[in-house]
Amino acid sequence: MTTTQAGATPENRPSAAAKPVRWAADAVATLREGARLRLDYSAQSLWRADRMIDELRREGTPYAAVENMLRGLGAYTGEVIVRQAGAEWWASGGDHWVRTPDGRLWDPIDEARRCFAGDGSLRLLCRDATSGAGGSGR
Repeated sequence: MTTTQAGATPENRPSAAAKPVRWAADAVATLREGARLRLDYSAQSLWRADRMIDELRREGTPYAAVENMLRGLGAYTGEVIVRQAGAEWWASGGDHWVRTPDGRLWDPIDEARRCFAGDGSLRLLCRDATSGAGGSGR
């Protein structure tokens, strides 16, 4: 995923963060109960999330069956970035991005979808977003 500049004015943190924070918390609880996967909002936990998405893709799981879980894992990744980098959620037109202190915008929810398609990594997105300098723009 590339970092993009949103054309619309972002909402403030509390409003922009409300949905993704809830989606992330729901994913953490669901995966803890259903898959016995522990997610602790650390960058290291994104390895487990990437592996799980990869496993679902290899098993041929239909996208519709994992769409909400992918949104939750994307939001979870965004929260990891927010906590690690002092970033903030931005929202406009129903889309949610994370803005890092250097001004770059990241779309972790779309990155989770890209992971399921075989062309993304939540772990690498977090690494790039928290690096503070240019990164690869995933």
